[in-house]
Formats: sequence, C-alpha cells, structure tokens
Amino acid sequence: MNSRTDLRCKIVLAAPLPPPIVELARSLVPAGFDFTAANLQTPDFWAAIEDAQFLVTGFVRGGRGDKFYAAAPQLKLIQLIGSGYDGFDLDAARKAGVLIATNGGANSIAVAEHTLLLMLAVQRRIAWQHNNVVAGKWRVGNHVENKLYELAGNQLGLIGLGAIGREVAKRARAFDMSLFYCARHRLAESDETQLGVEYRRLEDILSSSDVVSIHVPLTPDTRGLIGPSQFALMRDNAILINTSRGGVVQQDALVTALRDHKIAGAGLDVLEREPPDVNDPLLKFNTVILTPHTAGPTWENWHKSFHNSFENVRRVAAGQMPLWIVPELDPSRPVG
Repeated sequence: MNSRTDLRCKIVLAAPLPPPIVELARSLVPAGFDFTAANLQTPDFWAAIEDAQFLVTGFVRGGRGDKFYAAAPQLKLIQLIGSGYDGFDLDAARKAGVLIATNGGANSIAVAEHTLLLMLAVQRRIAWQHNNVVAGKWRVGNHVENKLYELAGNQLGLIGLGAIGREVAKRARAFDMSLFYCARHRLAESDETQLGVEYRRLEDILSSSDVVSIHVPLTPDTRGLIGPSQFALMRDNAILINTSRGGVVQQDALVTALRDHKIAGAGLDVLEREPPDVNDPLLKFNTVILTPHTAGPTWENWHKSFHNSFENVRRVAAGQMPLWIVPELDPSRPVG
C-alpha cells in the first residue's frame, strides 16, 4: 500500500445523510485527503468512486458484486459506519483485493441502551399503555389480565458476546438480572467473572432464560438460527429481543410462537423483511415492540463512528492494516 497521504487520496461518503451529519463527517476528515459525499442511488456516486481509494458507507442491500469493484479500480477499503456487513458480496471484495471493516464497536453503547429499552418496553407494555392513554382510555383492564413485569431477578440469555453483547451485560447487571451467554468462542474465566456472565449452550440459554437477546452478525451460520425448534425450547413467559439482524430469526416462526403463546412477547429493532408490509402479522401483537432499525444512530454515535472510520482510512493510507476487518476477509485469520 502507498504510505504517502500527500497524493490526495480520495474518500467518498456514500449514504443518504442530512447535511449537518455530512458536515460533521467533513470536519473529521484527516488533513491531506479529498472528501466528497454522494448518494448511493444517484449517478454522482458512480462518478465519485471512479478514482476513490476509500468508501465510507452504511448498510447496503443487494450486495456489491464484480461490476461494482470494476467501477472503482483504485478502491482499497470499504469502511462501514455501522457494524452489519451482510449486504456485501464478500467473494467479490476478496477478488478485488478490497478490505471491508466495521466501525470498531462505535455503536455498542447505543445498541446496548436500545436493547435494555426494548426489554423494559415489552415487560411494561409501554406502547400498548401509551396508545390507550392517547385514545382516552385510562388503566384498561386489570392487573391480572394485563400483567406488567420487572427485569430484576430475570435470567438474561445473551446469544453472542461481542462489543454490543458485553455492553448489554454491563447494563443488565444494574437491573439485578442473572447473566448467561453462548458464543462461538468462550471467554476466559477471568473475563466471565469480570462481566458477571456464565457460559451455557444455546439450547440451555433458550430453555432457561426469561429474556433472550440476540447479538450476532448475520452470516451463513447464523441465518435462521432461531426457528421453530428454538422457540419450542423457550419458556412461555420469555421474551425475545433482537437488535442484531432480522435474518437471524425466522420471522414466520416468531409469529407462530407469539400467536400460540409459546413465548410472551418480543422487542425488535430489525426484521427479516424490512420495512414490514402493512399486513405483516407482527404489527398486530400488542406484546411486540417494533423500532425501525434505529438502535445505532444516536447523535453521539455519529462522531464516534466517523472518528473510527477515518482512523482506519488513515491507517490504510499509511500502509498499515485497518482495524476491525470483517472476519471473512481478515488475512490474519487462519483459513478453514
């Protein structure tokens, strides 16, 4: 890689972002780099990436295949503002010699807070109560028909314990929850003790948890991870929280589990089908809280995400490997 930044390396920010956020990004661009912002859906974008070495972008749909990389022959790094990379064609990136990196956990606090928000909102039926009050209905039903629950004393099962899962664990301890986790790689015992978590198999997490919260990326291994067999293991008073990717949960199986009272509720920031159809049955349950894939972009998080993004750009321009490379493209990971 060329280590000289005086060649005016070019950064393209590709996301339909409001001008104040674009200007925030511009203010953080390292000295010696050209910077342009272009909407992915416009011809300006394709003109912008022809001579760009760095693409800073959010989540994309439809992949980025061979034609995309042919249109950007100088591209060295795709730097994600967020953490999800399942929209990219990784084989095409590998063939083109382009690395893809996540935001280094810049959104972990935002998503962790949102995760706790969803837990509380489901257990206290916040949306249902709000809608009743707005409709002029005060204290509908009684405290037996419409039970509200505390988080204290609940067993929380974390599926995945990366940057976001760890931040969730820290915050859940403040609610006096018992914490269990399953992950591809188990933590060292000292790390488990520090976080206050106990390792269990996925099946045990599902069968013993009052709250199951998902924090894994969407990969071929995790797609459809939670389906009919997994819902059958869950307690009928349990709730499911998903702030990772909708495709990790088989949505039709979730609807069935809710309809048949196999689980008590769900809090979802992500769906298998986004946005949902107006007739999607998930919209009909008053035990489900839905948010529109907005757990990550808090106002504070924009600064952290751009800071991490441009730090990686600076590293690559200096001939160094970027941080937070997606595992499938990381040359330091063993093959097979």
